[in-house]
Amino acid sequence: MERGQNRTSGRILGLDVGARRIGVAVSDPLGLTAQGLETIQRRNRRYDSGELQKVVSAHEIREIVVGNPLRMSGESGTQAEKMEAFAAQLRQTFAMPVHLWDERLTTAEAHRLLDETGIRDSRRKEVIDKMAAVLILQSFLDARRARTP
Repeated sequence: MERGQNRTSGRILGLDVGARRIGVAVSDPLGLTAQGLETIQRRNRRYDSGELQKVVSAHEIREIVVGNPLRMSGESGTQAEKMEAFAAQLRQTFAMPVHLWDERLTTAEAHRLLDETGIRDSRRKEVIDKMAAVLILQSFLDARRARTP
């Protein structure tokens, strides 16, 4: 196997899960870079699951990374517990690895990046969620690559 090549084919899905929207990002086939996809407007569990199923199928997803909103101290709080339950639901629904990944400061970083681009219109909230998903997934990919000899 070539250096940096994944053991299995397929992409990794990154999710920034909020109460109203789910920001979505997907890796390239080699697991090097993250690109943003559409933002899912949440309705209910069945709808959200169906929308995620479409993405998983369309992009041949083999694992999922969910942003884990830890407290600044690194401890879990109410939101992190909700993401643990969400991740468990994804594992059951999709029967694939689901990783919780520290998302502290990703939304703040997404706001900073958008401030630099000057996006101020009604799309900003959706773009923030998508960009946060990209930052979560890219951080995961970079850390994985750094661990792989």
